[in-house]
Parts: sequence; structure tokens; C-alpha cells
Amino acid sequence: MADPTSNPAGKSPTESPVGQTTTRSFIESRLANSPLTWSEFRGQQRLCVKASDLTAALAVARDAGMDQLIDITAVDLLEYPGATDRFEVVYLLLNTESGERLIVKTHLNEPELNLPSAMPIWFGADWLEREVYDMFGIVFDGHPNFKRLLLPQEFESFPLRKDYPVKGRGERHNFPVITRAES
Repeated sequence: MADPTSNPAGKSPTESPVGQTTTRSFIESRLANSPLTWSEFRGQQRLCVKASDLTAALAVARDAGMDQLIDITAVDLLEYPGATDRFEVVYLLLNTESGERLIVKTHLNEPELNLPSAMPIWFGADWLEREVYDMFGIVFDGHPNFKRLLLPQEFESFPLRKDYPVKGRGERHNFPVITRAES
């Protein structure tokens, strides 16, 4: 049985298809005029960019070999110790050849909860962005089919926000009950 920690492609996890350049140095060279904050946890690189630089950062990451968008999610930092921003939007990227992963983060504050859609870069961002909107209320500008995915269109709240009441706001009582026989 093969060692699950070995790299089947035989490449260093930091080597990208752009040659002997690491993904980090490739991104830094292409975004030299953008403020980038890097960190690492358990061998995985994390990049924090300003919301205005997000599209460029995602496109450069794709060019650096990050060819798969694994997930988009958000974190509500309300009441988080030391947090200066309300929301953190997180993009999880993967280089399918080397197994390298990159986490790209950006921060947002109310009332401006808008980000550009990542669909022009990765078509797979479609449902992921709609889910983040449904749960957190973050709008992705330029999304071709931007509507609720998980909740009814009439639902006006965002249940994964920290200020959303645990028992809801009475929304369940406003929707008709559908029995198994009617569905």
C-alpha cells in the first residue's frame, strides 16, 4: 500500500507548474503593488488580500497552478476577540498536480458586503457563492444566477450570522407546511 503522505506527482508541494518558482513568489511577483499578508499553518499557505484585490489574486493563483476551487465559505467575526472586521470570506484552492493547497482570505464590513464573483475564474463558484449569500448575506457582484440556493426566496435573514437568534425570528411559522404526501 502506498504511503498516503507521499506526493504521487513527485513534486515539492510548493512547486508550481510555472517552473521552479514557488506559488508564493509567483503570486508576489504578479501582485507587487497589492498589500499581501502571508501566514502558514501545518504546511499550508494562507494569503490575505484586500477585497479590492481579490479578483486579481484569485486569477494569479489560478495561473500559478491552483486549478481547483474546493470551497468558498465565510466566518462571522462578531464578538471574536481582537477582530477588527465583521466578516472573513475564505477561498480554498488546490493544485491538482502537486497537491498544494492555498487559502485566500479577504475581509468585509457592513454595510458594504459585496465581492466580485469568482465565476469568471472558476465556474464551480456558482453554488458556493449562492450558499455564502444564503447563510451570511454577502453579495457576489457579477454572478449570472444570483438567487437563494438553500432557503426560500422570501426568507429575509441570514442564519449563520452571529447576531441571528438561535430560535430564529419566527420565519418557520410564516411558511406553509408541506406534508410528505403533498411533496
